[in-house]
Amino acid sequence: MNPNEARLVRDTSLTIVALVALRLVGAAFTPLTFDEAYYWTWSQHLSPGYYDHPPGVALVIRLGTLIAGNTELGVRMVSILLALPMSLAIYRTAAILFPGPHLAADATILLNVTLMAAVGTLIVTPDSPLLVASSFVLFFLAKVLQTNRGAWWLAVGAAVGAALLSKYTALFFGPAILIWLLSVAKLRRWLISPWPYLGSVVALAIFSPVIAWNADHHWVSFIKQIGRSRVAELNLAFIGELIPTQVVFATPLVFILGAMGLYALNRRDGGALAARALINSAFWPIVAYFFWHSLHARVEANWFAPVYPAFAIAAAVAAHLTWQVRAQRIVDFCRRWAAPTGVLMFVLLLVQANTGVLTGFRRDATVRSVGVGWRQLAKEIETVRVRNQATCVLAPDYGTTSWLAFYLPKNVCVMQPTERIRWINMGDPDPATLPGKLLFVDEVRAATQPYVKDTFEKVERVAEFRRMRGPLVIETYGIDLLEGAKKPVLDNSPPPELR
Repeated sequence: MNPNEARLVRDTSLTIVALVALRLVGAAFTPLTFDEAYYWTWSQHLSPGYYDHPPGVALVIRLGTLIAGNTELGVRMVSILLALPMSLAIYRTAAILFPGPHLAADATILLNVTLMAAVGTLIVTPDSPLLVASSFVLFFLAKVLQTNRGAWWLAVGAAVGAALLSKYTALFFGPAILIWLLSVAKLRRWLISPWPYLGSVVALAIFSPVIAWNADHHWVSFIKQIGRSRVAELNLAFIGELIPTQVVFATPLVFILGAMGLYALNRRDGGALAARALINSAFWPIVAYFFWHSLHARVEANWFAPVYPAFAIAAAVAAHLTWQVRAQRIVDFCRRWAAPTGVLMFVLLLVQANTGVLTGFRRDATVRSVGVGWRQLAKEIETVRVRNQATCVLAPDYGTTSWLAFYLPKNVCVMQPTERIRWINMGDPDPATLPGKLLFVDEVRAATQPYVKDTFEKVERVAEFRRMRGPLVIETYGIDLLEGAKKPVLDNSPPPELR
């Protein structure tokens, strides 16, 4: 490595470390989203599978809380730190596929300044470890191409297995790899080699505990997720959301570079056939599926996480190609300002989510999902619980239940009495906590929840509390004291997937 390249690697590394440090600061003072709190409850009861997803996100959270405790930073720490090996994988992949340290450095930084990487590793979801695992799938495939050694297929299998432990979307790596091998003549020999199939065995072995868990639970998680792909009726409104949300998550300037890079790679510019085919194969099959999915249901922006490593490399390719004059000006502008723009968007998003100041304290897309105000709200609820000697706190949905479980004292019984499949790995609460007085926490509604009315003889509203972000009332919660259960408190009806 010559001095100039060493300096570039050093500067790139320092940039990534600074971005990771910024995320850690943001993680420490930003309250959990309700999904993060839900996944935290998983991490307290580790299992090979859960109703919604495989166990990867629970493992990541558990490792972080072992280091930093059951705090917002603890929940998010390992997810954020995984950006470091992810960045190494992207740098090495880009350097192999499109030789040149500057292009590799740009790919690494461009990925890290997207909101997909910045917010997607700070807000811990199954897509967080999936993004990291996807980077290593791409890296190990690049090593197969570079070395022509079959043993690298075992590493590919391990990375795909890790991705499958994160989210079932990783199943698309199978057809993506097959498309890559079929589209490049010199790679087709791998189809008659044992190595890719041995790699598949490795992936299956890593994923097998999830399969076993599903087999023991009537395949409920597979049915829930695979059932999303069925198109009952067309609804084109969701397609209209797809591209704008990705422009935001990629950040606008990285999105422009990525789109131009994909165009160039499909036009046969910017690299050898096998390299171009790998980026296209890692990107288009998953994107095509999500376009199909959007014909009948909403596609959340973070679901595109596994294509972002390939997209970032395509963006870096665009930044290093020679274009016609007008296009070159666009590329130069985007390359210069993509990183500052991404960092600014991330900081503004954190400020807005925590304070609401940028919209004059009005409601926005983050206000209900981020748990601003829950720490104070939980203190008020705990005061009511102690005063009324309630033995357990109930809530009607998994989000409220999870926030209560995280922010109330850890020895307090918290439970969602319905949708018990969500909590199947955690067991039922101590029977001694259920016959006595219970609290029910729910948003104030015009009518009492049917579950409450049908299950308890006496329902008394004992308090109402507001969840606030600055002067904005996000929600008002009613606290009901429940007594005299007429039937079992826990509704163990099967989930809709098994009816």
